[in-house]
Amino acid sequence: MLLKSIEIKEMFQTIKRLFFIILLFTLSSAVQAHFQMIIPSDDMVTQQESRHLNIEIKFWHPYEGLGMHMDLPAQFGVLNNGKKTNLIKQLTPSKLTDRNKNKFSGYLSTYSIKRPGDHVFYLQPKPYWEPSEESFIVHYTKVIVNTFGMELGWDEELGLKTEIIPLTRPYGLYAGNIFQGIVKVNGKIVPFSEVEVEYYNQDGKLKPQADPMITQVIRADVNGVFTYAMPKSGWWLFAALNEDSEKMKHNDKEYPVEIGAVLLVKTHDMH
Repeated sequence: MLLKSIEIKEMFQTIKRLFFIILLFTLSSAVQAHFQMIIPSDDMVTQQESRHLNIEIKFWHPYEGLGMHMDLPAQFGVLNNGKKTNLIKQLTPSKLTDRNKNKFSGYLSTYSIKRPGDHVFYLQPKPYWEPSEESFIVHYTKVIVNTFGMELGWDEELGLKTEIIPLTRPYGLYAGNIFQGIVKVNGKIVPFSEVEVEYYNQDGKLKPQADPMITQVIRADVNGVFTYAMPKSGWWLFAALNEDSEKMKHNDKEYPVEIGAVLLVKTHDMH
């Protein structure tokens, strides 16, 4: 009887372990890509338009419209005419509602354009702990706004830990245009980086035929260059993902850090 009792107990333990493994697999397969986003109200400001930009900052699943909480960024600023300006004090906390009617923390900002030329807005968030992946996530994000037709500064490097350097001018693009960029970590080119690409399905009208169509996945070549043709007008997000050489602690245990170089690019319909 004792032997049978031990066997039954071991059987139940085995079933519990199998159930846990299946649950983990199900949860991990349901996880879609998340992107740190900087969305300006305009990507090309002309002389005739308002010189005030409204900027929305959020940590989001852009295609599915699902939100994630974010803390005050470690840094937020803009590069224009070779000069960086710290904008962290101009951020206002905001409650953002996602497609499931859930509320998440994000930030809003306004920026008054004073000079012509490209404005490279950049953000470094605080590390985000992702329990399903057992890793931290830090997405260094950029978006470029052209002002008054002066095309100068869009390919400048900011010196972030990781960033995408555009090879294609990242504005004035039509739907169907090809975009190319170089992936760098600590200023060095990274061959064969994985790059996730996702469309900002802002109104939620697009419905994917299958999960792999939510997030497109490509790889950079041996020179760190990736290429992608954007088939629809709107905001596109590129996230070049690599693992940091340093780890971070969670509950006194060290875990890897996913560093992502995120770049937002907008395309337009041809009229």
